Amino acid sequence: MATRLSNFFLRTLREDPSDAEVASHKLLVRAGYIRRQAAGIFAWLPLGLRVKAKIERVIREEMAAAGAQEVHFPALMPREAYEATGRWEEYGDLLFRLQDRKGGDYLLAPTHEEAFTLLVKDLYSSYKDLPLTIYQIQDKYRDEARPRAGLLRGREFTMKDAYSFDVSDAGLDDSYMAQRDAYERIFTRLGLSYVIVKADAGAMGGSRSEEFLHPTPVGEDTFVQSPGGYAANVEAYVATAPPARSYEKLTPQQVVDTPNTPTIEALVAIANEKHPRPDGRAWAAPDTLKNVVLALTNLDGSRELVVVGLPGDRGVDLKRAEVAFAPAEVEPATDADFVKNPGLVKGYIGPWSPDGAVLGEKSSTGIRYVVDPRVVEGTGWVTGANIDGKHVLGLVAGRDFSWDATVEVAEVLPGDPAPDGSGPVELARGMEIGHVFQLGRKYAEALGLKVLDENGKLVTVTMGSYGIGVTRILAIIAEENNDAKGLIWPESVAPFDVHVVATGKDEAVYSVADGVVDALEASGLDVLYDDRRKVSPGVKFGDAELVGVPHIVIVGRDAAAGVVEVWDRRSGERAPVAVADVVAALGH
Repeated sequence: MATRLSNFFLRTLREDPSDAEVASHKLLVRAGYIRRQAAGIFAWLPLGLRVKAKIERVIREEMAAAGAQEVHFPALMPREAYEATGRWEEYGDLLFRLQDRKGGDYLLAPTHEEAFTLLVKDLYSSYKDLPLTIYQIQDKYRDEARPRAGLLRGREFTMKDAYSFDVSDAGLDDSYMAQRDAYERIFTRLGLSYVIVKADAGAMGGSRSEEFLHPTPVGEDTFVQSPGGYAANVEAYVATAPPARSYEKLTPQQVVDTPNTPTIEALVAIANEKHPRPDGRAWAAPDTLKNVVLALTNLDGSRELVVVGLPGDRGVDLKRAEVAFAPAEVEPATDADFVKNPGLVKGYIGPWSPDGAVLGEKSSTGIRYVVDPRVVEGTGWVTGANIDGKHVLGLVAGRDFSWDATVEVAEVLPGDPAPDGSGPVELARGMEIGHVFQLGRKYAEALGLKVLDENGKLVTVTMGSYGIGVTRILAIIAEENNDAKGLIWPESVAPFDVHVVATGKDEAVYSVADGVVDALEASGLDVLYDDRRKVSPGVKFGDAELVGVPHIVIVGRDAAAGVVEVWDRRSGERAPVAVADVVAALGH
């Protein structure tokens, strides 16, 4: 039976919601697909549930084709399993934690690795039971500090998470590729362009990690690509370090006056004016060693400073820094941090001081000093002298200063070399729509998931994890398929196949429209029928454009002559069609 707008639970809005920033958020609310309940939390209305169900159907079909079986876990999970794997602490403030009336600790699960692992441990004990891949489609919860962009970055979201269980690493490779291939089919069927990039595993752990990113200007992720096919999230990009050099013949370092040069630009200018290079080349920002002070908040709540030395033409990428210093939270040091550490001379920090001390264990500051991979033995730098108004020229790494570790926290710039030698990289924005991990044995070891192998010996199972953001995909499809008047859904996920609009007050119009609806339904099409009698044609057309069903049939003043109008919302074309030919005109 057709869905009639006269009794359908739908109210459209003419104005954008005040908190909406992106097109998908504005249109999904205005068209009556979702409704805000709190920041990052939305109610799903009938239209939204229809689109969501179609996306889930595609996922379920491809999961079945890949040999995965569906299960379903509760969102409310006990603390113990997450504590055993360390994630009760590692997730930090992202977890929604709560207690029951007896004081027991629970969480609203952000992912379910622990639950899947314990389920298999409970039921399986032999290599004969494996390989196994199981999955669920379920709501997840993360207490995002800044939920934004509607469904693109929410605190409650729907995700498909699958987990594979194998006896051997070779088996894990096969399971991983089966899921990876299924993802490609899913995104192709949903009409989403994607780039597969190397990624950091983060709190999930494991070894191999790849993200499926949809290129979009509203994406929160930056990724790099080279002409030769290298692709990686910036967090996973690895800088190419130059070879170490001999410094035996290099001239000694020299401390010089550089007043009023707290910035790299000012430093380069005064160096070229008062201290020109002996080789005649002008000093440039990459010749300088910028020293950035970061503050790390550890899991136990303690605050620690670390100084990062990196080429002066680059800043610190905080996302890369969060990966490098995980699980600590990372932020720039504050004025209060500098007050507490007078050995850090703001604007003139360097790894070297006149008495030969280096920042780190040997320094009175007690602050770790780490460097970018481009800082290698034998490289010479212009950098702070740890004295107000002074810098040092020709400070040589390995000869004049040392460091505690090398870290990947510097910005990635267009033209940087791909680590595999496939050419210079370009940067682009993207939104994560899927992520596949080879977890290995991290969770199985923590939770004791072992099976007997062919020789009767207990072996630890190896696992993979595979996630797809269902509600994020819905928002991205909406983001990519709209115009100034409303949504334009692809046929594969549209809430209805056809939207029939009856206009005017003549009963004959509604009689013809009833017949058209019956014919369309008889051909197997799912029909939304605007049969509202006291609504003007202009409002009906506006709603049809806003709701975004790709095919619209208008039954109006020519209905008595046996003619209706078929409107392709995607192309904008409108054509008169005989009532008897409507089904054929829609390709059925």
